[in-house]
Amino acid sequence: MMVLRMPKFARVIVDQSGGNAFDYEISAAHAEKIAIGSRVRVPVRTRLVLATVVELLDETDATGVREIAEVIGTKPLVNPLLIRLGHWIADYYCCSLEAALRSILPQVVRKGEVEHQRRKFARLAREISDDEIAQLERRAPKQADVLIDLKKAGGPVAVAKLPAARQAIEQLAKRGFVIVEDGQIERDPHGADEFLHAPQLVLNEEQHAVFERAQSAVRNPQAPLLLHGVTGSGKTEIYLQAIQLVLDLGKSAIVLVPEISLTPQTVERFKSRFAASQKQVAVLHSHLSHGERHDEWHKINDGRARIVIGARSAIFAPVENLGLIVVDEEHENSYKQEEAPRYHARDVAVVRASMEKCAILLGSATPSIESYHNAQSGKYELLQLRQRVDSQKMPLIRIVDMRLETTKQKAPTVLSDRLCAAIRDRLTKREQSILFLNRRGFSTSLICAQCGYVCDCPNCSIALTFHRAANRLICHICGHTAVAPTKCPDCADPRIKYSGAGTERVEEAVARFFPEAAVQRMDADTMSRKDAYRETLHAFRAGKIDILVGTQMIAKGLHFPNVTLVGIINADLGLHLPDFRAGERTFQLLTQVAGRAGRGEVEGEVFVQSFTPFHPAIQFARHHDFEGFWQQEIEFRQQGSFPPFTHMVLITIRSPHETKAAFSAETLTRRLRDAIPPETNLSEPVPAPLAKSHGNFRFQIMLRTRAILKLTRTLRDVLEKLTFPEDVIATVDIDPYQLL
Repeated sequence: MMVLRMPKFARVIVDQSGGNAFDYEISAAHAEKIAIGSRVRVPVRTRLVLATVVELLDETDATGVREIAEVIGTKPLVNPLLIRLGHWIADYYCCSLEAALRSILPQVVRKGEVEHQRRKFARLAREISDDEIAQLERRAPKQADVLIDLKKAGGPVAVAKLPAARQAIEQLAKRGFVIVEDGQIERDPHGADEFLHAPQLVLNEEQHAVFERAQSAVRNPQAPLLLHGVTGSGKTEIYLQAIQLVLDLGKSAIVLVPEISLTPQTVERFKSRFAASQKQVAVLHSHLSHGERHDEWHKINDGRARIVIGARSAIFAPVENLGLIVVDEEHENSYKQEEAPRYHARDVAVVRASMEKCAILLGSATPSIESYHNAQSGKYELLQLRQRVDSQKMPLIRIVDMRLETTKQKAPTVLSDRLCAAIRDRLTKREQSILFLNRRGFSTSLICAQCGYVCDCPNCSIALTFHRAANRLICHICGHTAVAPTKCPDCADPRIKYSGAGTERVEEAVARFFPEAAVQRMDADTMSRKDAYRETLHAFRAGKIDILVGTQMIAKGLHFPNVTLVGIINADLGLHLPDFRAGERTFQLLTQVAGRAGRGEVEGEVFVQSFTPFHPAIQFARHHDFEGFWQQEIEFRQQGSFPPFTHMVLITIRSPHETKAAFSAETLTRRLRDAIPPETNLSEPVPAPLAKSHGNFRFQIMLRTRAILKLTRTLRDVLEKLTFPEDVIATVDIDPYQLL
C-alpha cells in the first residue's frame, strides 16, 4: 500500500511584502488542506497576515520557522498554472512575484472582506395539483398565490421576491407544501437584462475559410492565429462559432476586449448567442461593484462559468480546461497596464495559451506592428478577411484641409462647412452621425491675449483644460481643479480667451448649428454613472439620438447600421507626440473610427479634418491600406532599431525635488553602463516629455536590446543593490506603450 508523503513546509509570498518569500511549517491539522495556490494566514512578528503558497517543501534552510496559522477555504484560490504564469510575469516585466500575484487574484477575493450573499429560498416540497391550489384559493388566497408563483418558477425562489406575507409561506411550510431553506444569491451585473437567443449567422466564403482554420487550431493548437479583418467583416461571428465548438468539446473560453467601453455590446452579443446557458457567461471589468466582481470570479473558480468576457485582467480568470483565448482589437493600448506589474494582456494571453496548450485567436482591423511582423515572420499564422459581410462597401473617406478652412472662415473652427453640410443631409434622411474627438472638456487651455499667460497645472507640466459644464479648470493628468478666472491672473487683462476644443465644445457647436437634432455626448465626464454608457447606446440604437459626440469610447467595437456619417474633428491630436508609435496610433484610430460608418444597407461617409492632411498615416487610412502603412512603418522601425526589431525598456525616476531626480537618474545610468550586456543600447538620462506629473519631476532612461530576459535579470540586480533617497522612486516598464 502506497503512503502519501505530506509536505512539511510551505513557501509563501506575503501580501504587500515587496515580493520576499518566507518558509512556514505545516501542522498536521493543515497538511491535507494545503496546496500550491492556497491562501493562508501566517504570523509575521506580532500579527497575522495574508499570504499565498507558491511552493511545498520537504525541508528548509530557514531558521526559527513558525507554523501556518490558518488555511483559507477548502480549495486553492490560485491554481498552479497561474502561479507559473505569475513567475513568468515577474521575470519578464522585472517586478516582484507578489506584484504579479496581486494582478492574478482580484483584491476583493484576495482580502476576503466580501462574502456571498445568503437569502431564504422557498421551493415546492412535492408536485402540487391544480385542484389543490383551487381548494386553497377559497380559504387562503395568499398561500395559493405563493404556490402558483413557485409552480411557474419551476425551482427555488427567494422568499423576499414572493409577493405574499411571510406568514403565508410559514403556514405552507408547516403543512408540507413548501420547503424553506438557506441559499446563496448571486450579484449578477446583467441579472436585470433579458437576452433573447440569437442564432448562428451563415458564414460567407472568406469567413468559412477562417473558421475552418480556427476549428483546426481548437482541436490541435499550434501557432497563435492573427485574424486581420477589415471593420465590419464579421470577426465577432467567427469568435462566437469558435467558442461554441469549444463548449461542445467540453472546454472553456476567455474573451478579452480592450476596455470597458467595448464591454456592453460585446456582452450583449455573447449573452444572446448563449442565451440558453447564459449563466455560464461571466463578465469581469473595472466597473463592477465589489460584490459583483466577487460573485463573478467565484462563479468562474467554481467551474459554473465556461465563457469569461472582460478587459485585460480577465486573462487571469481561474478558468479550468481552457480551450480558446480570444483577444479582440489586439492592437489596443489599453491592454497595457500602466501600474506595476506593467504587463501587456495580449502578450500574457499568448504565454498562457502556450502553457495551457490551447488555441489563441488575436483579431483586429489594424493589427499592431509587432503582431503583424510576427505573422510575416511565421511566429503567428495570418488569417485575413478583406471584405465586409453582406457585400457592404467600405466607407468613403474624405480629407478636409483645415488650413484652408481656417483661412476661408477667417478664424479657427470646430466644424468645417463640408462636414456641416453632410450632417444636415443625414438629419434630412433620418440617418445618424458620430463625431469623434479624443479630448474631453470645452477648451484645451486659457490664454491671456495681452501677456501670453497660460493657466497651467501647479503639479504637472501641462495646461489646465476648461470644462464649461462644471465651470472649472481641470488637469487631465492629476485631476487638480481650479476656478476659471474672468481676467488674467498675471496682468488682470479681461481678454483672457479659450483656446483649442474638446468634446464639450463640439457638442455646443453642433447644438448651435443643428437645434432640431437630438445630440448626446459620451466621454468620461458624462458617463460617470454605472449604467450611463449602456443607456446611451440603447437610446442611440433606438434612434432617439441623431448625433453622438464622443471620445475614444465611441471609436471601436460599436455596430449601428443606421450610422452613415462619421466626422473626425481633429485627426492630428496624437500625431506629433514624441513617440515612435504616434503614426501607428493615428492610423489605427482613424481606421477604427471610420469603420463605424456604413455598417447597414447605406454606404458610409467619413470626413477627416486635419491640419497635416498629407501625413502618411492619414493618407493610408484614407485608402484603407493597412499593408501599405505597415510596409512603410516597418522600414522606419528597422532603421531606428525600434520594436519589433528590439525590446525597449523605459526607466522613469521621479521625485518632488528636481535635483534629486536628476542625480539619481545619472547614478543609475552609471551603474547600468557597467553592468548591462554589451549589445544593449543605453541612452543618457533626460527629462521626460511630460517633465512634471503629480508634483514629481521625471527623468527617463531608455534601453534597447534583443535579449530582454538577460537584460531584466541585470536590471533587477542593479536596482536591488542601489539605494535611492527616500523621496525618489524608480519604475521599470518593459515594452512600454507610453513614452510621455
